[in-house]
Amino acid sequence: MTSSTPAPGISHLALIGNFLPRKCGMATYTTDTFEALKQRYPELKVDVYAMDDHPGRYDYPEAVTRAIAQDDRGDYLKAARAIEASGAQALWIQHEYGIYGGPAGECLLALTDRLSIPIITTLHTVLEKPSADERRVMEALLRRSSRVIVMADKGRDILKRVHGADERKIVTIPHGVPDRMFVDPDSLKPVFGWEGREVILTFGLLAPNKGIETLIAALPGIVAENPRALYVVLGATHPNLVAHEGEAYRDRLKALAEEKGVAAHVQFIDAFVEYDELIDYLQAADLYVTPYTNPAQITSGTLSYAVGVGKPVISTPYVHATEILADDHGVLVDFGDSAGFAREIARLLGDAEARQALAQRAYARGRTMIWPRLAESAMAEINTIIAEKPRQLGKPPAELAALAPDLAAVERMSDSTGMLQHSIYSVPDRRHGYCIDDNARALILMSKIEGIDEGVRDKWTSIYGGFVQHAWNPDARRFRNFMNFDRSWCEDVGSEDSNGRALWSLGVTARDARAQKHRDWASVLFDNTASIALELEAPRAHAFAMLGAAAMIEAHPGHALSRTILTRYGDELITLLDGARRPEWQWFEIVLAYDNARLPEALLRAGKVLGRQDFVSVGLETLEWIAARQTSPEGRFRAVGTESFGRAYAEPLPFDQQPLEAQATIDACVAAWEATRDAHWREEAMRAYRWYLGANDLELPLATAQDGGCFDGLMPTGLNRNQGAESILALQLANCAISALSKRAENVETRPRTAVA
Repeated sequence: MTSSTPAPGISHLALIGNFLPRKCGMATYTTDTFEALKQRYPELKVDVYAMDDHPGRYDYPEAVTRAIAQDDRGDYLKAARAIEASGAQALWIQHEYGIYGGPAGECLLALTDRLSIPIITTLHTVLEKPSADERRVMEALLRRSSRVIVMADKGRDILKRVHGADERKIVTIPHGVPDRMFVDPDSLKPVFGWEGREVILTFGLLAPNKGIETLIAALPGIVAENPRALYVVLGATHPNLVAHEGEAYRDRLKALAEEKGVAAHVQFIDAFVEYDELIDYLQAADLYVTPYTNPAQITSGTLSYAVGVGKPVISTPYVHATEILADDHGVLVDFGDSAGFAREIARLLGDAEARQALAQRAYARGRTMIWPRLAESAMAEINTIIAEKPRQLGKPPAELAALAPDLAAVERMSDSTGMLQHSIYSVPDRRHGYCIDDNARALILMSKIEGIDEGVRDKWTSIYGGFVQHAWNPDARRFRNFMNFDRSWCEDVGSEDSNGRALWSLGVTARDARAQKHRDWASVLFDNTASIALELEAPRAHAFAMLGAAAMIEAHPGHALSRTILTRYGDELITLLDGARRPEWQWFEIVLAYDNARLPEALLRAGKVLGRQDFVSVGLETLEWIAARQTSPEGRFRAVGTESFGRAYAEPLPFDQQPLEAQATIDACVAAWEATRDAHWREEAMRAYRWYLGANDLELPLATAQDGGCFDGLMPTGLNRNQGAESILALQLANCAISALSKRAENVETRPRTAVA
């Protein structure tokens, strides 16, 4: 059964799970799913991402687009990038515990959280009593999945009852089964040397939870009435069990058969059989038994296969068996009831008519579960979730109105100590305390923001300034960064970047603070601490210190230490550029990182106060280059995502985009406009600013205009709806910069794009 075209709505699908030749039931299932999709929809492109527990061991077929190392979180991120870049319209996950890395498989979330496409997930196990990690990971996966497939209705019940899952997202699609003709078992028995035997079959990876002991204990009673009975245990020992104890479990089963006097009636076939051979084994058996010991087992592929080829099945009443064998489509025997298995097996072996009738009923049910039906049902759900995905409405209007600076969210995140770092949604999260990075930014904001009560300005300038002052550790001659909520410091020395930002805030306050007392305080603390800048090594720490030094020179012309900082690190930035640049790469480093635009801004500010045209020229050149990299195909601002950091000479990736990058770009463009008076840079600043308002890849505003808040980032799946200090301050500083730029530009005639000395 094939179709000449894929089902409407999708032409390209990504599929993740284990895959043959890896030897396990999940690999078989995912491979069968792939084959069913390709046979039913020949023109559908299906990219397979195979989970790999032993990288390099498996010789995967061409169908496998990429293998993902199970325990390498970075490999999941690479796979997410590959899926996003591939053009796949949806991802279908086969989920089972133990095949994904991290606690309860949490590495899978690293992949799903970085995809913008819809996800459909098939759950092969649904736990009644998940551990804390299993619950956390499962509920995250449920939130991310647009549809969840379970193979038994009991799975739906558990998801609703245990996890509070949305019933509308859950669909039951039975395990796929082969599309084989019904055959007489005797016609295939000679293939396996079973002529004249009454064959009872159990198949699957050998492990204690399969209940083989129960059947061996039942054999004496079965053989007493059916001397030709043969119990075939087909399957290799589970790899995890082999790794732990070798074949000791198989040997114990053989010893049990000897003890019961039925060794001649048990055949162990130690092999992982291929698909077609497995079906032949199933069709050659008279009865199929699953004496499993776990009542909660939601899925059994072997049980589904047996029903699919019309085997009379006798099973313990685990979840899947009770559903698939309901309405007299099989026989259920209680867990561990060897006498019950002996009774029911002997009955069916002794009554050919009853056995044949049960086989026909099972086969009829199996026809509703064949792989083409599974492919059609799944594709119908995938098409639905693609249709449900919100469509982008086109480019937002170019003239989105700028927001007025608003201190409300800043005050919400602040107390008498300073500004707290993080929030859960809009509520401050005290667990993470404070940091000098945010308080330095907040101190800068107090000098920039217009339209607030001067008493309010004085209060918060003193609080944020007090934090910066208290952070100074004179013994270590460094600023501390992180402080606990109880005001105890987490460290004696903060990062180089945090030290650079502290100097930046002092320079700006010395120049721009509205009260002379704050300008005096900042000037003195800068003089006492700024020599540490000459010991910093990181380029961004240099840039932050340069921004503070440039402001300090404007506050105190001729300031010698500031001139030294600007000259030394301006020259070093140019040296870095010369060492890293390529024809296609005009940047200071071979990688992109955070706050990228601060590097050209530092050169532009330094060039202005020192009269160094070479600094200005390089600042403009590199700002043009980074601005081009921060542009989406539609022309919107696209912040360099955190996933891009550290990738040598690589084009940036779109997510996760953070507000800090837009603010840095705005400030750098303002510096470029001041150096050139070229309207181009005002337009670039506005393009970056509109990112906050919704002119971005997802067309979602990050700014919450009603209270001055800002969400923490733009993820593939939407907004990170937390509102931390860094994000709020980025928006408010951007508001101040755009407001000031607009006022200044109104009175300046636009000139050609040439630098102003």
